[in-house]
Amino acid sequence: MHAFISGFRQKVQESMEIRDRILVIEDDKSIRNFLMTILEANNYDVILATSGTEGYGLLTSQCPDLVILDLGLPDMDGIRILKQLRQWSSMPVIVVSARMHEKDKVEALDLGADDYITKPFGTSELLARVRTAIRHARAASRTPDGVQSGVFQAGDLKIDYDKHRVYVNDVDANLTQNEFKLVSLLGRYAGKVLTYDFIIKEIWGPNMDNNNRILRVNMANIRRKIEKNPAQPQYIFTEVGVGYRIVEPG
Repeated sequence: MHAFISGFRQKVQESMEIRDRILVIEDDKSIRNFLMTILEANNYDVILATSGTEGYGLLTSQCPDLVILDLGLPDMDGIRILKQLRQWSSMPVIVVSARMHEKDKVEALDLGADDYITKPFGTSELLARVRTAIRHARAASRTPDGVQSGVFQAGDLKIDYDKHRVYVNDVDANLTQNEFKLVSLLGRYAGKVLTYDFIIKEIWGPNMDNNNRILRVNMANIRRKIEKNPAQPQYIFTEVGVGYRIVEPG
């Protein structure tokens, strides 16, 4: 009897639990079913759409916590959905596509995608990207002005946003003002790839041209100061042809 009551209570608690809702817009049945199985097994509510038209309708009616969006849909390009969504919402979007070209990744990220996964991909990678995108969206809603405070810690690397200092093994890395801005920007979006163009505009302003040389020079200087081996970085990684990503805290 006691076991029955305990089991009943557990089922009631599970039914009352608020789960994050994820909309999957994907026309490939096998991938769609794979995504649904993995996400539901990890405690997410899943809504499925097989076309762009159906997916956009569910976006506006269901307002999910996150969207997994395929670019190669039968009735429209996923980029079009992303453009329309960003006109009225900042809900997180992870683009999943077989397109390997760097320009496709850059375009999707610059248009407001939170992440980009190239098919095929693993279960752990997918779940990590989902958790990161949802966490970023909630952090942004708590600090809409984008002002970061507190401390970011990843291994021996520490970003102290209040002191405007970066430390490695508790030793000040002596970053310049622009170097600190760059590292702190990456830290604010930890785990997410930031495109070269986005970083340049955030650090040097919208009138700066898209020449990546100044960014590469700053990044080389930063790596010399914070990485044990700049050629094999532990903290800041390059997504070739796309941008940079800093390791998640932990």
